[in-house]
Amino acid sequence: MPVGAILRIKLSFDSYSRPGFCYKVTTLTKKVNVLRTLLILALLFSSLHVRAEDFPRPAVLEPAVQFWIKVYTEITTNQGYIHDAENLSVVYETVDLPVHASSSERGHIVTTSKFRVVKALTAIARGKRSDLTATEARVLAAWPKDTSSRSFAAAADNVRFQLGQSDRFKEGLVRSGQWKPYIRNVLKANNMPLELEVLPHVESSFNPSAWSKVAAAGMWQFMPGTARDFMRVDHMVDERMDPFVATEGAARLLRRNYGITGTWPLALTSYNHGTGGMVRATKFVGSNDIGAIVQRYKGAAFGFASRNFYTSFLAALEVDRNPERYFGQLQLAPPIHYDTVAVPDYIPALALARTTGVSMEELKRHNPALLEPVWTGEKYIPSGYTLRVPRANLNQPLDKLLAALPSDSRFSMQKPDRTHRIVAGDSLSTIAARYGTTVSKLMAVNGLRNHNIRAGKELLLPGAAGLSQVAGQAAKPAAGNAEYIIKSGDSLWSIARRFNVTQKQLVAWNRISPQGYIKPGQKLKVAGSG
Repeated sequence: MPVGAILRIKLSFDSYSRPGFCYKVTTLTKKVNVLRTLLILALLFSSLHVRAEDFPRPAVLEPAVQFWIKVYTEITTNQGYIHDAENLSVVYETVDLPVHASSSERGHIVTTSKFRVVKALTAIARGKRSDLTATEARVLAAWPKDTSSRSFAAAADNVRFQLGQSDRFKEGLVRSGQWKPYIRNVLKANNMPLELEVLPHVESSFNPSAWSKVAAAGMWQFMPGTARDFMRVDHMVDERMDPFVATEGAARLLRRNYGITGTWPLALTSYNHGTGGMVRATKFVGSNDIGAIVQRYKGAAFGFASRNFYTSFLAALEVDRNPERYFGQLQLAPPIHYDTVAVPDYIPALALARTTGVSMEELKRHNPALLEPVWTGEKYIPSGYTLRVPRANLNQPLDKLLAALPSDSRFSMQKPDRTHRIVAGDSLSTIAARYGTTVSKLMAVNGLRNHNIRAGKELLLPGAAGLSQVAGQAAKPAAGNAEYIIKSGDSLWSIARRFNVTQKQLVAWNRISPQGYIKPGQKLKVAGSG
């Protein structure tokens, strides 16, 4: 019996446990015995079924998979391939980049190398086949002998550079030892294939502090907008940087992608390209086969990164499962055993450090979601935040240490925000001078990666607008039918905390989705009619 059929019978067997399911008592024992046998067979073969069917490796994608294996294992970040962007089996040359060269110097070397290859392809496309230069001979040999001049002309527009990753991948393999046990537990809890645990190799080399040029952040490289569907991202807390919270968010996102697209290759590609894009690709091609989509779909936004996302995942899976073959013996980083507790009040980070006997730097290192304003004292550690401290650093349980915090270090509300509306002519330096702060603090509290600001936008200012509530006082909820206009960076979680209500109340009062899909400019009711 095919494994798929066995699994379908297993699902049928599961339905017998649903409330209200009716069956004849006289045949129950016989059915249970038969189905129990089939269930055991299904469990024996289910892992093979997942690997063979859920993550196919089509022959048409194999050249790309081999290309990414080479990128991950054969060349470092001080090297790169000049290659064809469409046919990844065509690699023209390996470029060596000076270790201490600046980014502009490296860019010049890459541009010169690409131009040399383009020039050679153009000459070959015009019919040159003799008296070849060394570059022309190498370029001609990279293609099959029957390649037409028209194909060479097209290839001249597809010359691309790919930086090597072998040193980063090796570092990522070592780092993965710290995070994989937790990732596996999350995947198991969500009934998801364990192969997905290697995705951080592709995204960040398992670096929880990673940032991309387009503002994707953390080990799972969430963009801010996507992240706010699953976690808190604002000027005090950015849970993209917390590997634990981000792992749970990534699992939920991948499950959502799978529910929409129906296959794991498409769910993974959606992680880069979006589910809407993959639904359009499926409709255009008339198939959900990843090989057909990669070969035939030419959507404007379906660029090199999206087209190669699944093949780079397959390459990462291959290397991750066989690290000794590519890197020899490696000593993986061990998991850190944490003591965790949800902070019951708003508390200063300095008071926490004094009470626990753990340095601010150590607390900061293990709680990367808390941003600079919390550590500088501009803001308190938020109430409800899950604090993590290595057990080896504590002389008693963390909850007991928090309970021992003095009353004058506990607050019922966060320090209020101060804002400045940017006008034409403003710069970070002029704003900093006006409010007696520094550019670096302004950038930290607003999560800015550069000095670019726009007139009309609001800028958060370091410091509190006034005295925060005294310790022990209860926060007063908003009265009547108070409304709040949602700002960029807000989430239901942060708004609920701000107005001392629950997310369920906000959902009920505003009749919105329980998933909390909100957008800047939207009015939100923050109190009930009573």
